[in-house]
Amino acid sequence: MKIKQFEYKPLAHYSYAIVSNGEMAIIDPERDPKEYYAFAKANNAKIVAVIETHPHADFVSSHLQIHKETGATIYNSEKLGADYPHKTFDDGDSIKLGDSVLKALNTPGHSPDSITIVATEGNDTALFTGDTLFIGDVGRPDLREKAGNMQAKREELAGMMYDTVTTKFTDLPNDAIVYPAHGAGSLCGKNLSDAASSTLGDERRDNWAFQKQSKEEFMNTILDGQPFIPSYFGFDVDINKAGAESLEPAIDRVPFKKEATATGLIVDMRDEATFKKGHLAGSINIQAVSENAKFETWLGAIVQPEESFTLVIDSENSKDYMLNRVAKIGYEKQLKEVITLKNENLVTTKELDLKDFKSNPENYTIIDIRNTGEVEEETFFETAKSHPLNQLRDTADEIPTDKPIVVHCAGGYRSAAGSSILDRQLKDVTVYDLSEAINDFK
Repeated sequence: MKIKQFEYKPLAHYSYAIVSNGEMAIIDPERDPKEYYAFAKANNAKIVAVIETHPHADFVSSHLQIHKETGATIYNSEKLGADYPHKTFDDGDSIKLGDSVLKALNTPGHSPDSITIVATEGNDTALFTGDTLFIGDVGRPDLREKAGNMQAKREELAGMMYDTVTTKFTDLPNDAIVYPAHGAGSLCGKNLSDAASSTLGDERRDNWAFQKQSKEEFMNTILDGQPFIPSYFGFDVDINKAGAESLEPAIDRVPFKKEATATGLIVDMRDEATFKKGHLAGSINIQAVSENAKFETWLGAIVQPEESFTLVIDSENSKDYMLNRVAKIGYEKQLKEVITLKNENLVTTKELDLKDFKSNPENYTIIDIRNTGEVEEETFFETAKSHPLNQLRDTADEIPTDKPIVVHCAGGYRSAAGSSILDRQLKDVTVYDLSEAINDFK
């Protein structure tokens, strides 16, 4: 049994391939299936199964595309209520994969329809735990109150997670390798480890969820302090339940224009320095200049599902790359067009006089766009007003405009987006981005 872990860093997403004796199964695939096809070819393996541990909230899966292109059978829990061709995979069900056996465990808690896959070959055991069991944590229980075939209140799912942790893994060996669907940086949990895998024995010893505690104590812990829920999460659950359109035809339909202009909602992916030197009025600067930048998360937190927008890119060479990134969260259908800018009728962003701000902070309205939990842990300015970035388009009108506004986050990435949102929505006031200068105040 050969296991390959694939990582998509901006969403801290792990997907997997299992190969045994010429047959391959894919678990929780991302939107673009090319890397799985390449792995199958390199290992002379036929893709025969695609398994979804649950309908994912934070990314769009390619399970239906893989089924159409390879003939592989899709497996998932009956509770998912999938609208695509599939076989149910629940407690007691198993799949023969070469010399390996894959068994299903129903492990609700993150969602009512979550499963864990137990893969065995000889003395080796691997657990593909989806968003149920992470390294150092368990999945959040508050994403299925309004989405999916089965909806459940967060308290109900928190109780399910307690039952899952205390009963479902009991008979599995300590040396079983745990492979989760996410790592640190994912919004599907709150305290995920940087480690990409672990053993069940180590999780029993170190993971808070396995420690001796009452059900009430467990539920209080898991429900407290979860991160914000981006706007697109329920939208992606529904896409994954239905099965997404194949990637290439979906993105090929998006028009591209060189040296163009645009109106309406505009998202500009260029780095903040370039953006500030010249951009279309009203653009929102969500940077995607590195492979690790959390462009998808903030696109899906700031732009609503089905809200149309134009995407500004830095060059034509970035078009396919950026279309792939937009499609990772299923936003390609609402993307009106992709454009590069012509150097006409652009506006610039005013630069903050940092010396004056440090000497006279009372002359500015300071807006902290970090998440609520971050603000509770540490504040940088006593007079700062908290307006989390994911809510900023809705709360901007509550911000006083009698003084210049300074926007800050924790490191500078988010404040580029936040300051551009306020510049778009507030009239007759100057908005400054503190950017990386926030480090001077730590």
